[in-house]
Amino acid sequence: MLALVVAAVAGLGTYLIVSGTLFGRRELLGRPRTRLNDARARRDWLVQAGLVDVRWREMGLACGVMAGAGAVVGFALFGGVLPATVIGAIAAAGPLLVSRSARRRRIAVAQSAWPRLIEEIRVLTASAGMSIPQALFRVGQRAPAELRDAFAAGHREWRLTTDFARAISVVKAGLADPTADAACETLLIAHQIGGVDVDRRLADLAEDRMADVQGRRDARARQAGARFARAFVLVAPLGMALVGLGIGEGRDAYQTATGQVLVVVGIVLTLLCWLWAGRIMALPSERRVFPQ
Repeated sequence: MLALVVAAVAGLGTYLIVSGTLFGRRELLGRPRTRLNDARARRDWLVQAGLVDVRWREMGLACGVMAGAGAVVGFALFGGVLPATVIGAIAAAGPLLVSRSARRRRIAVAQSAWPRLIEEIRVLTASAGMSIPQALFRVGQRAPAELRDAFAAGHREWRLTTDFARAISVVKAGLADPTADAACETLLIAHQIGGVDVDRRLADLAEDRMADVQGRRDARARQAGARFARAFVLVAPLGMALVGLGIGEGRDAYQTATGQVLVVVGIVLTLLCWLWAGRIMALPSERRVFPQ
């Protein structure tokens, strides 16, 4: 009975940790702090992770498979149902954490690319005499691979309809990026009403984006040692546990009721420390201002 209670509490704790880390949830039953319950916000999350064609049902299936694999590994290591259940619950978050990591990487790529893209658009419109739509989609062809599909979709829309507002909406929906929103809205307004200020405004926007990118790079460089220490938080306890299994009657000790509970406590505390350290080192993320 005690094992079931502890397993249930551990599973609930894992759910709260993962949902809080990924989706900003602060309550068990209430709405999350962010708007990720909204269909548009969930879609943006998938787009930013490069998983726009992946359904949440498929993600749930992957989580279930990882939970089963984690439970098998946990039982093989510690020879008990309780640690296996907790390890399986933690492993279930694996696909979500991988997609979250991919999302961060793609956002970082976009943040690094946009200052150059904006500067190229400015040069093509001011010096080469291209129209704003031509400049945007010409630059999109030389964008990083993660961004090209959105530009290509917008270009198709422009060629079919010659409606720049609709083409911009397609690009913004395909990128789901705050900087893309600001740049695209600036270009749309300049295209609709004209004016001589577009060159200066694009130059200011490129300068602002470059300052943001440089600031984030400096912050990550300063955090290098702390990030290594965070990885060590996971490696050291795992190594100690594996060493303990091979010393004397270590495996038998792990299989006692007290040993099972202590293993679960150790796993949960290690996970909490790892997630807490990640939250402390998290850099602020921008929010979309002109979402579709």
